[in-house]
Order: sequence, then C-alpha cells, then structure tokens
Amino acid sequence: MDHGGRATSVSPAATRADISAIAYGFMASKALFAALEIGVFTALADGPLAPVDLADRTGLAARRLRTLLHALAGLGLLVRDGDTFGNAPAADRYLVRGRAEDFGDYFRLQVGRQIYPAMLNLDAGIAGTRSGSDTMSALLSAPDDARTFTTAQHVGSLAAARVLADRVVPDRLPAGSPGAIRLLDVGGGSGAFSIALCRRFPTLRATILDFPAVVEVARAYRDEAAMQDRIDLVGGDAVGTPWPSGQHVVLMSYLLSALGDEEPGSEVEAVLAKAHDCLEPGGLLVVHDFMLDDAGPGPVAAALWFLQYLAYQPDATSFSAAELSGRLCRAGFDPQPATALIPGVTTVILARKQVDR
Repeated sequence: MDHGGRATSVSPAATRADISAIAYGFMASKALFAALEIGVFTALADGPLAPVDLADRTGLAARRLRTLLHALAGLGLLVRDGDTFGNAPAADRYLVRGRAEDFGDYFRLQVGRQIYPAMLNLDAGIAGTRSGSDTMSALLSAPDDARTFTTAQHVGSLAAARVLADRVVPDRLPAGSPGAIRLLDVGGGSGAFSIALCRRFPTLRATILDFPAVVEVARAYRDEAAMQDRIDLVGGDAVGTPWPSGQHVVLMSYLLSALGDEEPGSEVEAVLAKAHDCLEPGGLLVVHDFMLDDAGPGPVAAALWFLQYLAYQPDATSFSAAELSGRLCRAGFDPQPATALIPGVTTVILARKQVDR
C-alpha cells in the first residue's frame, strides 16, 4: 500500500470472465471453509492421499469428498497427482492445525461462520433498511458469538501484533512516569496486541477495554501469557464507557472501521475525543485499521473490509490515511506519515496529542 498519493495498481475488468471470477468468488470461499471444517488440510499434513483413504480419516463419503478435492485443486489449495491429492505449499504452511503459522481458525470461525453469513444483509445495509438486530455490538455482547469471533481474531492478530511491537512503535513510545508506561487498548479483543507490546517493553502496563463477553476471552489469553500483573481488563463499550485517564499511549486496532459515523453523534468523533481527553500531553495515539489509498482505487482488501461493516450497520464509514490524518488533526493530534502494517490490507498512523491544545 502506497500512501504517497499514488494509487495501488488495479486492472479494470476487461472481459466477461473477469466479472465471472468476481461473481463466483463466493463458491471458492465456501470450498475453503468446508475444507477447514472437515479438516482436509490437517488430514493431508503427512502426505497426499486418495479420496477413499481421506474418506476413512474424515468419515465422509469418498464420492462427495472427491468433488470437494477437485474444487480445492482447481483453486490451487491442493495439488493433484494421479488419483491422490496433497496440500499446496501455502495450505501446508497456514491451514494445517498446529503448525507454527496456522491461520485456519481465523478463516473457519470468524470469516466462515460469522462474517460470511452476515454479508447476506449487505443489500439492506447499503439501502439503510437494516433492522439493527445483528449489529457488531450485539455479536460481541453474546458470550458464544464473542468467544468464536475473539478466538478467531486472536489467530488473525498475532503476526500483526508482533510487527507493531517490533517495527512500528519502539522508538515512538513516550518515556512515561518512572517505571511505567500506561497503555489503553480500546476494543482490544483477545489482547494479542497488548500481550505483544508488554513482551516487547518491560515497563509497559496495559488496560484492555472491550465488551464484557470479549474481556472474558481475553482473560484466558492474558493468564496464559502470565501477564496478570501487567494487563488489566475493563468490560464496557468504547463509546459509552468512561476511559481511564492519565494514559501515555492509546491503541485503537480495527476500532474506527467498526464504528458509526453519522452526524450528529458520530461514534468515530466520540472515541477520538475520548482518546484526546485520556492521554497525557504529548501522549501517543496508535491507530491500526483498514485504510484506502489516498488516490485511486484500492487496496481491494481494505475496501472490501470496509464494505462488510455495512452488513452490520448502515452508518459504517470508510476512510483513507489522508482523510483520517485530517480528522486526527482536527481532534487535537499531530499525525505522522502512515505506515503499512499488513501490506495491502491495514495501515498504522501514529499521532501525538498536541501539547498546546
């Protein structure tokens, strides 16, 4: 992602086949989700198998399984050799349960079970006729749904959290008070970012603010990381719950994109004001989120993630790094140039609270 004013290269659709590839994309998604639910990639971790042998491991009929395997091979997720099917390199690296870089549960649980069905509401969201009963807030307030979403997001956030802690933030942290830098992780989810930052900076103490059902999931990850004495948990709503004052750092990861932005009463404006109020003078605001290119189309992944929020609420917003930087300035911050965190997907903006405001 390039935030120097140049657009990400996007080739305009030129043929009917280009349109068909988009229209049929949902079939590919469901093939991946089905394979993850069945455990196909994990069953093939030790090497290629024929459908009849894979059927013995999965308990499914070989004939139906063979149809799925051919689809997965056509998508490049499996490699066919005669009558056997094996994992493609990326599938073997990222989709086998227990692998060091296993990403499967993020796709299986959050994307496959929750976001994919929610997209059936997209038309109503765009039309502004969404009922509002299945909002993101409602999803994260229900214990079972919150656990599924947050467990999957933890898997999806681990690598990004390490990059943020190791490459983006280190030389930008304020000195803080002797012996402690206070960080407020708003909408902190599983705590993946707080845990990574606390591991990287021994004097950091974090507070995670998120829905009570989410905080209970975060508690398990925090305790597993032996961070009970360094990470506090606060159950609440980022918009309505008071934020603790005297913070040196406020982190918002995937928060602004999930909020409503209609005036009056914009949730985005409300949380930016809260961040300004709770930070010490010169404190650091870290915004990690989807962001559009400043000029031209894309990146497509960020644009589509913004779009899916309309399935949950009709007042969801989208923004480029330049647009967000302007809002941060108006909210009393001095934003620094944007930096890609997950290339083509997410971006980080670091912004200091203006001392003289």
